[in-house]
Amino acid sequence: MDMRNKSILITGGTGSFGKRFIEEALKTNVKKIIVFSRDELKQYEMAQEFTDSRIRFFIGDVRDRNRLYRAFDGVDIVVHAAALKHVGACEYNPFEAVKTNIYGAQNIIEAAIDREVKRVIALSTDKAAAPINLYGATKLASDKLFVAANSYVGDKETRFSVVRYGNVVGSRGSVVPFFKKMASTGKLPITDERMTRFWITLDQGVQFVIDSLSRMSGGEIFVPKIPSMKITDLAKAIAPDAEIEIVGIRPGEKLHEVMITEDDARHTIEFDDYYVITPEFPWWSKERTTNGKALPEDFKYTSDKNNEWLSVKELQSLIEDM
Repeated sequence: MDMRNKSILITGGTGSFGKRFIEEALKTNVKKIIVFSRDELKQYEMAQEFTDSRIRFFIGDVRDRNRLYRAFDGVDIVVHAAALKHVGACEYNPFEAVKTNIYGAQNIIEAAIDREVKRVIALSTDKAAAPINLYGATKLASDKLFVAANSYVGDKETRFSVVRYGNVVGSRGSVVPFFKKMASTGKLPITDERMTRFWITLDQGVQFVIDSLSRMSGGEIFVPKIPSMKITDLAKAIAPDAEIEIVGIRPGEKLHEVMITEDDARHTIEFDDYYVITPEFPWWSKERTTNGKALPEDFKYTSDKNNEWLSVKELQSLIEDM
């Protein structure tokens, strides 16, 4: 769906993704953008930064269905970016993660259908594929909810899809600002020197969501083709002379990330620069996704078996551009 002349609401809109998405959306002649989040201080600070008259600020929590019903009035597109996403915090506060990431997703779905929102696209994570931590498990449940929601929209025009990608370079809470902070000590703590991660810039993530909005017909999980990096290379890029301290894997942490499992690959279609995991529901027609190709039977998309890798020099360039 084209964003021009549309009213767009973004949950978790005061975060790193939300701010950059709004910058791009404002360039497309949108009618209105509603920033929906629960932190009044962040909204106040954001209002000083963004003075465009098309922006509205709406305090609310995705756990509050009634508030979502009010916020979604007259909205054409919802971008769902709100989540509890810190792996350690979710491990130690599990039901808080369930209430925001799962119950919140269901509230978004119910409010969108009843308010006749045209398109909803939800942000997911590589941790939702073959999850081993609670954050990943809640996001997998959320993904399933959004895909299945297309089954009971009835005669409404509401459609739901999901975007799944890896770690965002320099986003709040990511390893880059942490390594930068620790670089001055001359020592960088690394959980395991074998660790690899998918890597995407904030600009790339935002553009992929915008592209997916225009491609979606409802039920797809869109996965971009993005490079991997070794955690040791990232350490060298940030502090080449620092001592590496191996501290052991933290609770809920993987050695390598997955974005498409072998089982998902059986109903995944490949395009030049992205994949589409298609839903296994009777209402889905392969005719909805043309010009793609099926994947090999044993295919899986993991950060350690990727075809594209970022070098130390490329990582340095990315970090400098932040």
